[in-house]
Amino acid sequence: MRRRWLGGVPLLGLALMGMAVTGAMGLVLRDGSLSDALLSPAPVAVSATSVPQRSFPVCAGGKRVTCVVDGDTFWLDGVKVRIADIDTPEVSQPGCAAESALGAQATVRLAQLLVAGPFEMAVADRDEDRYGRKLRIVTRDGRSLGEVLVQEGLAHRWGGSRGGWC
Repeated sequence: MRRRWLGGVPLLGLALMGMAVTGAMGLVLRDGSLSDALLSPAPVAVSATSVPQRSFPVCAGGKRVTCVVDGDTFWLDGVKVRIADIDTPEVSQPGCAAESALGAQATVRLAQLLVAGPFEMAVADRDEDRYGRKLRIVTRDGRSLGEVLVQEGLAHRWGGSRGGWC
């Protein structure tokens, strides 16, 4: 393969079906011209983690390993996970009696959803939140468990800030 230059920069790449891939710069055609389509940085491969069916009791004091904290947070093998696509009512410091009751329902329902069978977790827009919780989209058979809670009135879709429940 002959070395080609673009703007004084060598285009090192791989001859691939008449084109050379030049990292994040673009595609160089066989005639040496730059294609119209510039490549953006390669997306990070996000693979879902498969979680086999297991028990998810509601957390109760002591060391937390695998249990449900509330409607949008759970522990899995000693790692705290925040369901990234929803927000549920608080159970530890609710703003009113209605939030407390709905938070308790969301907690029980999340536990039911998690024990219903194997599920997958995929990284959301970032790995962790500011509290060190892993941010994950939790799905089963391609359906978001967070969306199930939203449809049942036990959660709001996460929009970047907490909503009111009172």
